[in-house]
Formats: sequence, C-alpha cells, structure tokens
Amino acid sequence: MTPWRWIPTLYFGQGLPYVVVMTLAVVLYKNLGVSNTDIALLTSWLYLPWVIKPLWGPLVDLLGTKRRWIVGLQFTIGAALAGVALAVPAPGFLQATLVIFWLMAFASATHDIAADGYYMLALPQGTQAAFVGVRSTCYRLAMIAGQGGLVFLAGRLTENLGSPAQAWTWVFGTMAAFFIALAAWHLWALPRPAGDHAVPRGAHFWRDFLQVFKAFFAKPEIGRILGFLLLYRFAEAQLLKLVTPFMLDPVAAGGLGLKTSDVGIAYGTVGVTALTVGGLLGGWVISRGGLQRLLWPLMLCMHVPNTVFVALALWQPGSLTLVSAAIALEQFGYGFGFTAYMVYLLMVAGGVDGQNPHKTAHYALCTGFMALGMMLPGMWAGWLQTQLGYLNFFIWACVATLPSFAAAALVRIAPGFGRKAD
Repeated sequence: MTPWRWIPTLYFGQGLPYVVVMTLAVVLYKNLGVSNTDIALLTSWLYLPWVIKPLWGPLVDLLGTKRRWIVGLQFTIGAALAGVALAVPAPGFLQATLVIFWLMAFASATHDIAADGYYMLALPQGTQAAFVGVRSTCYRLAMIAGQGGLVFLAGRLTENLGSPAQAWTWVFGTMAAFFIALAAWHLWALPRPAGDHAVPRGAHFWRDFLQVFKAFFAKPEIGRILGFLLLYRFAEAQLLKLVTPFMLDPVAAGGLGLKTSDVGIAYGTVGVTALTVGGLLGGWVISRGGLQRLLWPLMLCMHVPNTVFVALALWQPGSLTLVSAAIALEQFGYGFGFTAYMVYLLMVAGGVDGQNPHKTAHYALCTGFMALGMMLPGMWAGWLQTQLGYLNFFIWACVATLPSFAAAALVRIAPGFGRKAD
C-alpha cells in the first residue's frame, strides 16, 4: 500500500490536536471572557503531558500494536472534541473544557509516540528519509488549518450567530466529526507491518527502563545541556501565551482590537506560513555551515524580532496588512532560529556520532524538557502582563532573551555537527 495513502493524513492528524490544545484553547477562552492571567496559567498546564510522555512511552511498545494505538487514540480525540463542543455553551464551561483538554493532551502526546514508532516500522529506512519532508509539511498544514482556518471560521460564525459560544460549538463539533472520520480512514488505510507487535516484557525490563534515564543524566555536562534546553525559549514561552490576547484586546486596553477572523489570517495563516519558510531555510543554512558556527546568528534572528511586538504595542496600527507583515517577520525569525534548537536536540539525543543506542528515548526526554521550558515561564506570563501592561510586558520579553544567550555561551557543540557532507 502506497505511503501516500496514510502518511499525509497521519501527520495532519498528529498536528491538529496539538494546535487545538495549545492555540485554539487560548482563543476560545479569550472569546469567552476569561482573563489573561487565567488563560496563561491554565493553558500552560496543558503542556504537562508532552513534558512527562517519556514516562509512559514504553507502554506503547508493551501493550498492543502501534496501529491499534493510533486508531484508538484518534477515536478518543474525536470524542474529546465532541465533549468540548457540548461543554462550551454550558455553565461551568471553563472547568469542564479544561478537563477535556487534559484528556485530549494526554491522548495527543501518546498518539505522537505511537505514530512516530509506527512510521519507522511501516517504512524501509530509505523511504523513511524520503517522506520526512512530507511529514513536516502535513504537520505545518495542520497548524495553518487550526490557527488560521478554524480561528477564521470561529470569527465569522461569531459575527453571523452573535454568540462566541455557539460559534465555537460548531467549530469543535466539525473537528469531532473530522477526527472520527480520520480514525475510520486509518482503520482501513494503515498497513499492518510484520514488526508491529507488542514487545515481550523481559525479566529485566524495569532495570533496563531505568538505565535509559540513568544514561541520559550521566551525559557529560548535563547541567549545561539542561540549562540550554530549558532557557532557549524562555522569552518565547511568555510571548506565545499573550500574542493572541494582545491582538484581540481592544485598543483602549492596549491591544490591537482585531476581530477573531483577522487573527486567523494574520497569525494563523500568514504567521504560520512565514514560520514554516523560516524553518526550512534555517535547516538548509545549518546543513551548509554547521551548528557550531551558526548558533549565535540563528539565536539573534530568533530573538531580535521580539521587538516587533514592542512596536505594535507602542503604535497599535489598525491595518491588518501591516499587522500581518509584522507577525510574518517575527514568525519567520522564530522559525529560522528555532532550527538551531532542534539540531541541538539531535546532537544530545544521538551523540556526536549518532550511535547512542537509546537515542529514541533520549530524544523523547529532550522534547520533554523542551515542553517544560515552555510550560513554566508561560504560567506566570498572563499575571505579569496584567501587572505591566502590553507595552512593558513586550519590553520585558526582549530582556528575557538574555538567559537564552547565557545558556548558549556555556554549551559545547561538536565542530561541523549538522553540516551536510560534500
């Protein structure tokens, strides 16, 4: 069965629930009148399943096939989306939807483990490499569909129906139907590779399981590594939670006063497209020059565009075109600079020679610390913005890039790592 039948839909389905939990939840709560302090604090906790997913990753190997995990989790996500649709218009929507988003986050994080493992089992190594770009593109398309298309749809429905709650009920109901259909499609379309079976549990399983963690934390200069993993996005973690509220808040409150549908265009479509282009270019640049040589230029490209939000908060332009151009500049820089972080993860997980026998588990641990580095700073960002106002908060976000540079100054990178051989 051709991989084109299932890889695009599998990775589109992997990206969409993450966007729902991390981005659409913020827009939903802002539309329904939740304070910035509560939005940042409560939605930051939703990172936790991605932080701790290495703890239960081995269960995906031990219990059932990865194909079964994928299909079952997609049905679960579809049911969770339906639950959000029912909970939004009800009294106590905040508590109810948060519980459901937690369930969806755990299902999505586990789905990530199963999908990536299945991908390696279902395809020969050469075909895996050939479809890496397809995976990444489909994941980014899910971001555009979620942050762009669905936010735009919610905005237009709000204008037509006169009720944000009804609008979001329709949006989440539509997504629920889509995910149920996606699960049914994969129940038929996913091949059954011979290697996809439960791994027998050996007598020393738990000892070997703990050895994976011991090997990770025994890496040379692990303190510097963890500092870099946790601090590289220290400023961005705070910015991310307040960008959407800033764009939606009225001018009198220091925001830009955009409509929800405009945010879908500026941030969810133009911004994500620029983010994708920046990421692709960043990967190409590193392949030419190596990570050691380009780390600092890439960090500058990532952090300096944070000043865009200072300018937007200072002048509060009413032009959607101008706002979209500013967001595109910031997101391009972020995507360009973030590739340095991802390549560094590969070096830490695989070792300089790529021969670490635990590289899959160690990569999962690295991404767990990456998620922790986003979760903790994001939790206080809403409270801080409420105390400072948008302009001073964005100035602080520029100052908050300094720990990232301090952490980068301490890490050691192998010469030529990341550079493609001529």
